[in-house]
Amino acid sequence: MKRFLAFAPLAVLAVLAIVFAGWSLKRDPHVQPHALVGKPAPAIALATLDGGAPVSTREGANGPFLINFFASWCGPCAIEHPTLMALKEQGVRVVGVAYRDKPEAANAFIARLGDPFALKLNDPEGRAGIEYGITGVPETYLVGSDGVIIDKVSAPMTVEDAQKLLRKAR
Repeated sequence: MKRFLAFAPLAVLAVLAIVFAGWSLKRDPHVQPHALVGKPAPAIALATLDGGAPVSTREGANGPFLINFFASWCGPCAIEHPTLMALKEQGVRVVGVAYRDKPEAANAFIARLGDPFALKLNDPEGRAGIEYGITGVPETYLVGSDGVIIDKVSAPMTVEDAQKLLRKAR
């Protein structure tokens, strides 16, 4: 009996490991929460990347626009950058938010790859990222002319993703 009690904690641990492994195998890692879709975009005042006065993240609310969270230290952000440049050429307004980044580094990143942003904001502490519920960078939100979030992309945005977003714009 004493021998059984000695192995009981190991048996419980093994059962828990099997339960958690089974749950993990059924979970889709590509599902991203879209809690803010259908709700008003948070209006958070952030300083501009050039050190200017704080501006609201909803500054572009006069028409459909994109809010893109990016960082200079983010490899996938550099991968999606050509898509953002193509959107700018199409006349799409993109508000860029440098997430947990130094202004000098974010500005150097933009200078090196091109400037797709109509407005560049700085979120050094990640406050806006928390309000928007981002899970990492890059993340892009489509905001309608009524200020409501229509959709989001939680990965490096491809041309196909961008076209899907633009079709949803209202």
